[in-house]
Amino acid sequence: MGGRLAAFWNVHRLPDDLTTALTSAYRRVAPDSPVDPGAAVRPGTDGYQALAAKASDAIRQTVGFGEPEQWRFDWEWTTRDARLDQMRTHGILTHLPSDQVAEVLAEVGAAIDARGGGFTAPCVTVAVTAVRDGDA
Repeated sequence: MGGRLAAFWNVHRLPDDLTTALTSAYRRVAPDSPVDPGAAVRPGTDGYQALAAKASDAIRQTVGFGEPEQWRFDWEWTTRDARLDQMRTHGILTHLPSDQVAEVLAEVGAAIDARGGGFTAPCVTVAVTAVRDGDA
């Protein structure tokens, strides 16, 4: 059968002014949300280590997979539109109706435009992966 399972998370560090724009937009648009927008935009790779360890443990307990590996890919955000498109996939925004998502993205887009239409932000993709055993 074969194959590979991969669970992954993108860890990003936005410039402070964009973090402020996202946090204030989210709090204005969804003030009653149980999600802390500050926590969603502040995580570093260390914050994902516990999640990666939990995923690794679950894979180890699942029949049919080899030993999990942790992978890391470093990269950078450099374009406004790609960043706004990717933001739609964040758990913090997937809980909102589409009109509220549009408001948050418009506010963050305006903050990016105020910086000249772009920015560079360091990012890391953290992955836990395991090969599926051939006879599973």
